[in-house]
Amino acid sequence: MPAPRLIVGLGNPGAEYEDNRHNLGFWFVDALARDLKISLAPQGKFHGHVGRCGDLWLLKPSTYMNRSGQAVVALAHFYKILPDEILVIHDELDLPPGGVKLKQGGGNGGHNGLKDIQAHLSVPDFWRLRVGIGHPGDRNEVVNYVLKAPRKEEQALIDATLTRCLNAWPKLADGDYAAAQRALHVKAGTPAATP
Repeated sequence: MPAPRLIVGLGNPGAEYEDNRHNLGFWFVDALARDLKISLAPQGKFHGHVGRCGDLWLLKPSTYMNRSGQAVVALAHFYKILPDEILVIHDELDLPPGGVKLKQGGGNGGHNGLKDIQAHLSVPDFWRLRVGIGHPGDRNEVVNYVLKAPRKEEQALIDATLTRCLNAWPKLADGDYAAAQRALHVKAGTPAATP
C-alpha cells in the first residue's frame, strides 16, 4: 500500500464548534501536527489550514463539513495525490465512544463530510479513520448531537482512542495499514499485541 501523503481531519471552522463531537478530525490533526512539529497555517487556495513535512500534508478544511471535498480535491489535485494516498479522520455515529475502525473505501454512512469528499474525488477509495462518538438513539437528534461537546466520560474514551491513533501513526506513515489495523482494532481494555 502507498503511504498516506494527505491527512485530512474533518470539522467545522470557528471557536463555537471547537469542542463539538463533529470536530474530532480537527482534534486528531492538531495533535498529529504537534507530534510531528508541523505548523498549520491558513491557505486560501486549499480552503483550509495546511501544514507540510516532506511529502506529507496535513489539512483541516475551513469550508464547513458539507463542503470538505472542495478543500481535499484542491490540495490533492495540485500535488497529484491519489485517492488511496489520502487518509480522512472523522467522527463516526455507528461506533461507540472509544471505538475506532480503519478502512479503505466503502459508503459514507450519511456523513456529510465523507459524502462531499466522495463527490469531489469521484471515487470512494480514500482511507478513513473512523473514531466513534456513539449515537443519540434518534435520527432526528443527530444534528443536535454532533454539534455538542461529548459528555466527560465520552471525552475520556475519545481522547484515549485518539492517543491510540497517534501511537499507530508510525505504521500508517509507512503505509502498513494492516499493522495499523491490528494495533487499532483491539477491544478497549485489551492490551495491544506487540510485534
